[in-house]
Amino acid sequence: MNELLKILLDIFRQPSVIVALISLLGLCLQRKSFTDVTKGTIRTFVGFLVLAAGAGVVSNALTPFGSMFEQAFHVQGVVPNNEAIVGTVLVKYGSLAALIFFFGMIVNVLLSATSRFKYVYLSGHVAFYMATMITVIFVAAGFPTWGTLLWGSIAQGLVVTLSPALVQPFMKRVTGTDDVALGHTGGAGIALGGLVASLTKSKKHPSKSTEDIKFPAGLGFLRDTTVLVALSMAVIYIVVALFAGPTYIESKLSSGENFIVFAIIQAATFSAGVFVILAGVRVVLGEIIPAFKGISDHLVKNAKPALDVPVTFTFAPNAVMIGFLSSFVGGIVGMTIMAFAGTTVIIPGVVACFMTGGAAGVIGNGVSGIRGAITSAFVNGLAISFLPLWLLPVLGNVGNVSTTYSDADFGVSGLFLGYLDKAGGQIAMVAGLLISVLLLYVVSYFMGKRNGKEKVSQPSEK
Repeated sequence: MNELLKILLDIFRQPSVIVALISLLGLCLQRKSFTDVTKGTIRTFVGFLVLAAGAGVVSNALTPFGSMFEQAFHVQGVVPNNEAIVGTVLVKYGSLAALIFFFGMIVNVLLSATSRFKYVYLSGHVAFYMATMITVIFVAAGFPTWGTLLWGSIAQGLVVTLSPALVQPFMKRVTGTDDVALGHTGGAGIALGGLVASLTKSKKHPSKSTEDIKFPAGLGFLRDTTVLVALSMAVIYIVVALFAGPTYIESKLSSGENFIVFAIIQAATFSAGVFVILAGVRVVLGEIIPAFKGISDHLVKNAKPALDVPVTFTFAPNAVMIGFLSSFVGGIVGMTIMAFAGTTVIIPGVVACFMTGGAAGVIGNGVSGIRGAITSAFVNGLAISFLPLWLLPVLGNVGNVSTTYSDADFGVSGLFLGYLDKAGGQIAMVAGLLISVLLLYVVSYFMGKRNGKEKVSQPSEK
């Protein structure tokens, strides 16, 4: 029995497997031929692995950049890194977190099936990270194991159902359809960035799209996203490498390779990772959306797949780079404010700045062009600086380590649960969750009434 449970948890912790199984189920429900089912399932599986491989390449290229940045500017503090903090949590609470993740997925499907929040969260890896944080908070609040599992699963299901809903109004502008949603733990920060970007929209002085940036004829090669990313990142890496110095880089990071050569190779590797991500996203979108029609028609009516942040990257590749840089600047500004205020210093997490900042840039560009991309990502950078800082006190002993959760959804949901505990203990936490579920259905009810009125008010076609 334990071995079967382990196999199931291993399966559902792999987003590529989840997405492939969803594709398989959707195609079968549409009664596609064996050939189409096989081809669609395998292409979805492989496409997501390509996407994940690209994300891994980008992450590995950014890791030494973070080290160089700390050395160059003599910054020490807490580094937001999901993988690092999750590794710490799993040592103590791995089994419980895995069960909350599993049952939280079931709650997500139930909420999607019974409300108008039709988002099935398919980013299994970040959903698992969320489950670890929820586990920590409920354990720190003194809940027994069964209580942590029960209420933690409900909290998990609520978070992964509501997070895509926050971003969806902006996703529709970017994609031009309502077929796909964003499923990532940076959803709250990206939605906040989109909201602020909408305030910068001006009819008198419209801002052109990041994808309409005109380069001089002699710089026409910069229209190629791969070239633009490689060159811009090379400049950034080399500048930081010069400040960090050859001694540190060659002794600690490059295994003796010349520090400038190392910086250029890392920048090119970063660009290669982005190229792979974009290729994987195209394959996944091309397969999962048609296959998901079977789920929508038969199981969860009008369901939308909520996919990881790279799903946004193909819609505005230039905005991804602008978003990354703006989000990183926002993180530096936040870090500077903390240093002057004398608080714990949150060092900008470069991976989070690229992933969520890139998505915020795309969202902001869809709302208000270049101006929106810069503003949206900058606000996201501030959010993923201050939210991790405020989250630290509610994480119990886990909050005393040198790393923490990096994305905005961790901060929003963690602060909600943690400060309910501080205000009224376990009773307040349970009451807060039950009220949240009730509010979800109340909002869903009024959404249904509004949609009904809109349909009635539309003239019928003859």
